[in-house]
Amino acid sequence: MTDYLSDNFTIYCGDVIEKIKEIEDNSVYTCVTSPPYYGLRDYGTGTWVGGDPNCPHYRTTKIGESTTTGHKSMSEQGESAGDAIYKTVCPLCGAVRVDNQIGLEETPEEFIDKLVKVFHEVKRVLKDDGTLWVNIGDSYCGSADNIGVYKNKDLIGIPWMLAFALREDDWYLRQDIIWHKPNPMPESVKDRCTKSHEYIFLLSKQPKYYFDNKSIQESCVSNTNNPNIKFGGYKYGDNEDEKFATYSGNTWMPTEKRNKRDVWSVPTKPFKGAHFATFPEDLITPCVLAGCPEGETVIDPFSGSGTTGVVANKHKRKYIGIELNPEYANMSIDRLKNVNIKKVLW
Repeated sequence: MTDYLSDNFTIYCGDVIEKIKEIEDNSVYTCVTSPPYYGLRDYGTGTWVGGDPNCPHYRTTKIGESTTTGHKSMSEQGESAGDAIYKTVCPLCGAVRVDNQIGLEETPEEFIDKLVKVFHEVKRVLKDDGTLWVNIGDSYCGSADNIGVYKNKDLIGIPWMLAFALREDDWYLRQDIIWHKPNPMPESVKDRCTKSHEYIFLLSKQPKYYFDNKSIQESCVSNTNNPNIKFGGYKYGDNEDEKFATYSGNTWMPTEKRNKRDVWSVPTKPFKGAHFATFPEDLITPCVLAGCPEGETVIDPFSGSGTTGVVANKHKRKYIGIELNPEYANMSIDRLKNVNIKKVLW
């Protein structure tokens, strides 16, 4: 498909490294994105060369009725996950995968290296006071993936591998935010707890950057001993517009707002479209509000179904999305066309 440009949003369809080169330096305020999990899903963008054309190129013993991972078209069910996916060479028939998707590298280090290259280009297109918000989940080493230091059943540590690698690439690692999921995906494991969180990392190009903390302030909680006094954060100076808790002598002064905390409890929500890795709008709204002024631009290099763009447009920000899979790109265009906003916001 061809790229789609409108007044409020642009969708580039193609390889992220190539498409992001078309975007001007210092033209975007913030990036809000969720890269693919490592080794978990095949998004159906590759082709197999050679081998048996009738071979499934995945472990059929790992197929489940409720597992939808994208190695076929998005409308098909019963698809493979995790170590069922053959990444580069099919051991069944010898076919070789030709693919530009990120997430099916042979090692976690290769995966991290590709992401660092993507975000290096993101840094180029960000304004000097721009920010990067990355939601990323972890992965376990499967029985077919005993590689290097990673053993079967090891938690790999993908989020922190990426965070440290980005810091090495001269990003400022400013914060790790916990996305607490009150309704996590059920797990049948009996030797560990059910996973109910992911990370969002906040990074910046410079030590000082645009961050609208007031736009995401929370309501203060009351002291149980005195419900008329509410607690927020320390307030510096005498500006009455600052709605933070203050301490005067032995008395906490009442306030209404406090800084947003770094644990965000946001339920996952089903998406009626076919894209199964959609993060909730409520999760990324604070990132968009704090990271980008009205009328400016938000980018997502792994646009998927366009949720970042929907949030950006709803809050009067422009959007640039990059998506490899044409089906997802078309889906995001349809969603963005239907956002309930004026035709031209700025």
